[in-house]
Amino acid sequence: MSEVRIAAEPRTEFGKGAARRTRRAGKVPAVVYGHGADPVHLSLPGHDLMLALKTPNVLISLDVAGKTELVLPKAVQRDPIKGFLEHVDLLAVKRGEKVTVEIPIHVEGELAPGGNLLEHNLNALPVEAEATHLPEAVTVSVAGLAAGATIAAREISLPQGTTLAVDGDTPVLHVVAAQAEEAAAGAAGEGESAEG
Repeated sequence: MSEVRIAAEPRTEFGKGAARRTRRAGKVPAVVYGHGADPVHLSLPGHDLMLALKTPNVLISLDVAGKTELVLPKAVQRDPIKGFLEHVDLLAVKRGEKVTVEIPIHVEGELAPGGNLLEHNLNALPVEAEATHLPEAVTVSVAGLAAGATIAAREISLPQGTTLAVDGDTPVLHVVAAQAEEAAAGAAGEGESAEG
């Protein structure tokens, strides 16, 4: 996992007006939480932060007034229309510390023939890992799975040093017969017309 260095500046102005001025200057208001310390208000360069956030669970090394602090993105707020970053909450972490994050699930392979559908019960898998060695994603093979097959969380192979942060029996992926879904949708439509 790569570590991204970003220079941050302490933020002393608060409120909507101050946040707008920060964003107009090409920076993003941020708050660092964690380890029982008071929240630290910062402004980060918008472009650098946007590039860093393209990697899930990116480890960011913040340079603040000559001090370095490791953080993980906790919550990211974006403009709903333009998509630019409006605010970010960061979680302070230490090397060697275990943290719980959600990692994306990538699916590979083709289902067994028959027009079956793959249902994602989870799009991301909650795991616990050392803060500086977070996996970027897990890959699950669905090659040859037939209708009715389910892949539980415990069946997904995780990188060394990573453990599940969810019950092992939690269904992650499920193969559904396409015909069963169409019949259920048809039955639901008939029920509605009977009520009307």
